[in-house]
Amino acid sequence: MVKFSKELEAQLIPEWKDAFVNYWQLKKHVKKIMLARKPRHVPHISYDYGASIFDPVRILMNKVSGWMKNQEEDPQIIQVKSKISVGEDGEEEDVEVYETELVQLFSQEDEVKMFFEMLDDELNKVNQFYKTRESEFLERGEILNKQLQILLDLKRVLNEWRRKNVAANLMTSKRFSRSNSSDLNSDFSESHSECFASPTDSQTDDVIETLEKNGINFVNSATRSKSKNGKPKMRTRIDIPATTPTRTIAAVTSMLLEDLVNNPKKEGGEYINRKKIQCAEKMIRGAFVELYKGLGLLKKYSSLNMVAFTKILKKFDKVSNQQASASYLKVVKRAHFISSDKVVRLMDEVETLFTHHFTNSDRKKAMKFLRPQQNTESHMVTFFVGLFTGCFVTLFSVYAILAHLSGVFSPVYMETVYPIFSMFALLSLHLFMYGCNLFMWKNTRINYNFIFEFQPSTALKYRDAFLICTCLMTAVVGALIIHLILLSTGLPPHHVDMIPGILLLFFVVLLVCPFNIFYRPTRYCFLRVIRNIVCSPFYKVLLVDFFMADQLTSQITLLRHMESAACYFLAGSIKTHQYETCKSGKLYRELAYVISFAPYYWRAMQCARRWFDESNSDHLANLGKYVSAMVAAGARLTYAREPSNLWMAIVLVTSIVATVYQLYWDFIKDWGLFDPKSKNLWLRDDLILKNKGVYYVSIAINLVLRVAWVESVMHFNIGVFKSHLLDFSLASLEVIRRGHWNYYRLENEHLNNVGKFRAVKTVPLPFREADSDG
Repeated sequence: MVKFSKELEAQLIPEWKDAFVNYWQLKKHVKKIMLARKPRHVPHISYDYGASIFDPVRILMNKVSGWMKNQEEDPQIIQVKSKISVGEDGEEEDVEVYETELVQLFSQEDEVKMFFEMLDDELNKVNQFYKTRESEFLERGEILNKQLQILLDLKRVLNEWRRKNVAANLMTSKRFSRSNSSDLNSDFSESHSECFASPTDSQTDDVIETLEKNGINFVNSATRSKSKNGKPKMRTRIDIPATTPTRTIAAVTSMLLEDLVNNPKKEGGEYINRKKIQCAEKMIRGAFVELYKGLGLLKKYSSLNMVAFTKILKKFDKVSNQQASASYLKVVKRAHFISSDKVVRLMDEVETLFTHHFTNSDRKKAMKFLRPQQNTESHMVTFFVGLFTGCFVTLFSVYAILAHLSGVFSPVYMETVYPIFSMFALLSLHLFMYGCNLFMWKNTRINYNFIFEFQPSTALKYRDAFLICTCLMTAVVGALIIHLILLSTGLPPHHVDMIPGILLLFFVVLLVCPFNIFYRPTRYCFLRVIRNIVCSPFYKVLLVDFFMADQLTSQITLLRHMESAACYFLAGSIKTHQYETCKSGKLYRELAYVISFAPYYWRAMQCARRWFDESNSDHLANLGKYVSAMVAAGARLTYAREPSNLWMAIVLVTSIVATVYQLYWDFIKDWGLFDPKSKNLWLRDDLILKNKGVYYVSIAINLVLRVAWVESVMHFNIGVFKSHLLDFSLASLEVIRRGHWNYYRLENEHLNNVGKFRAVKTVPLPFREADSDG
């Protein structure tokens, strides 16, 4: 049977961990009471004069008299009182505080009194936290109800307008010629009518009458209703976040127009945009899902704390030989976090509204949105991970023996085959490190699904990451062996070299495959994130976007190998088998700079977009870090082609500046370490790992791996094969460093979320009040 402490640790909400009852501390105090109650060892002298025949009768009479005494009087052991707390200004606050008084004398009165004081503190903490979260969710529910009502009114009015427009269009088409009729139809067709024209006076009256039922003015309200000062009254506007390139460009254009023109808005009022209403509906639907999720977490919070109080009080009764739990549990059950049913009623209301308005009264479909089922980890995945791991080790051993016997590591082989297979190897290593990250995040209860905004039902688990990694490497090593065997049989090299190209094409097709096979949600999520990165800064930057962009800055070697593979296959080098064509080409040399700069450029543009959205100067400082990395990368590339003392000095200066900048950002900003006021020496106050020495070792590892660029200025003359092996080793160390960095980056992010008690995603709402004059 699993102990409750472990069960509580496994089920509690990680972001609310500090708000839960401190069951472990209370359990330690109960153990302390138990140890204090143990009598000291005193020699005992027994005088045994034999047993009496009246002993059984005497024992029975004592039990009966004790039972009758307990029936006559039920002595009160503790008394729990509640009062309204008084604030610092002397005024009463609406906060109910519980205090326990000992009515009966205990053998260890000080320890027991301290126990109940701790218990009262925990009860007050839990009760107050529940009230705060409950009020927040109730307020959110009221706002969502108003937003939903506005949406329904707008959709109804929009449908009426469309119906009137269609009727008017049909009547007009009878009066004009076919050509004029087609022009009118095109004006009102769905493909070209994203924004509807300003309505007539009667239609405007209908809109205002509909929306003012909720006290809201929307269309043309600025020209119809004014305050005493002559200024337009407040009205509601549709505010869609600029999350896509189209919306971003529109937002920037609107901002520029507002700067150029004093009053850019037309007096005729706002247009009703059908696409905006669709986006608003999607936003409100997502907000309802998050509200329901938060209510479920709060309900779970209440039940887990109730069980914790029950368990700890029963342990106290057992240790003290008293029955104090019954009295205290009565008070706990009357507390707000147990007695209130507002959360349950709001959950039922959300289910009803969501089912009726978003799933056409299909409750089963609604529950798929509100209560998504999480996929359980299958033992078959573990089996296949072990199977493919064994296959990979065996095949790699076979390949190493065959390669050594045939001696194929010639310059041609290393320049044509090596880039493709090393690309797969670096990708597999990164997947392996990501699987290790997932494993560590899960074991240390870091809620990475919430931080990355992944769907729990489709999110990749660490076993899945290991399975993809082992499958990929088994296929790659198998292709290497086939390539080596065919090459040794005397087949033409340009035919044999098609094997790496076929393998690459196969994995590209599998990545974009539309069928629901081989982790399609994960594949499409990856493609969507890559699209957001490449199109920076036009997409709104989420944490998963810049986290993935940081991964790309550690895979520049992989991107360079992709350039080599593309040149080899697309430039015709595979036919001539002359790899010098790509190495000496001017375009190839210029593209090397572009590819080396691209990950840093994308990351810098993300920082610029975040600064634009959040107006936080830290993002500009972070942008400077990636600019310095671009300068250092460009200097190293130039020095590799034109070695001279001047360029070596430039490389040293730019690389040292970039490295110091990166180390500062790693330790201070990304990991949150080196806090001089921390209770943990040069770390931070909150640490997830219990062994503090791990953090110091991680600092040293990150420092050493950050200076691996020193090898690029050494120019060792070690031959082609050893040179490629050294480059691959350094690239692998950078991937390992990035995987090591990932854990502490997300640990710091998780602790920040916990500090703010954010357990559900905050979804922006579309309708907001704004001045009609902008």
